Amino acid sequence: MSERQMQIGEVAERTGLSLRTIRHYEEVGLVIPSARSKGGFRLYTESDVERLMVIRRMKPLDFSLEEMRDLLDITDRLAATEKRPVGEELERLQERLDSYRKVTDARCETLRARLEMAEDFATTLRRRLQPDARPGT
Repeated sequence: MSERQMQIGEVAERTGLSLRTIRHYEEVGLVIPSARSKGGFRLYTESDVERLMVIRRMKPLDFSLEEMRDLLDITDRLAATEKRPVGEELERLQERLDSYRKVTDARCETLRARLEMAEDFATTLRRRLQPDARPGT
């Protein structure tokens, strides 16, 4: 039984990414459609959608395209069913993956701190907009 294939419009709807962004990720080699229709349309599978969601989740953490490509390569190699990495190669891939995890954790912490500052600012603005908070009243 073959996996269901989707055209780019459905993939865009499911991922929340624009057609242009999906095409760009293809151009830079982050995700390659699993197939093309007879008419030349890109066809994606569920695993392609999952890959795009991983990329989408990396974006707010300011990973560069090169870092995204490297991280996806690491996870692809670790998940390979054929030619599974072993020994030193496996250790090296796991160490690289762990370094990305540490960077991700640090960037998440930075985002949490920035969000807290932004929420404090929004609260300050709301207080200043309340009629009873005007000076001299």
